[in-house]
Amino acid sequence: MAIYDNLEVFKASYDLLLFVFQFTPNVKRDYRYTLAEKIKDNIIELCLSIYRANAAKDRVPDIRQARERLVTVKLLCRMLTDLKQISVKQFAVVCTHTESISKQLQAWQKYSERVRNESAAVKAAGRNQ
Repeated sequence: MAIYDNLEVFKASYDLLLFVFQFTPNVKRDYRYTLAEKIKDNIIELCLSIYRANAAKDRVPDIRQARERLVTVKLLCRMLTDLKQISVKQFAVVCTHTESISKQLQAWQKYSERVRNESAAVKAAGRNQ
């Protein structure tokens, strides 16, 4: 098991969290304590899901949860953009981060599903003998 904070997907998620913390002070108070807080909470949960997936034997459920959190983050950031609380340029940076994280999570999920299926096949073959 790799140390979770050495994983590239964790580093990218943490970088996204830092970026969000940089732009949220400029968001109007009405949105800062609703949308911006939800964004931060979801990114923190994303990081925790990555940690749990890294520690788990069956990683797929935690990776799926991480991917769901990522979709939520992107949606809420889009809302902030549409409400003119963050610039299109800031939203583009968020999209770049979320796209990178999404690709890494998708590859990790495919690998984990393949390993899980191979393990199940080996166990089934062992029972049949």
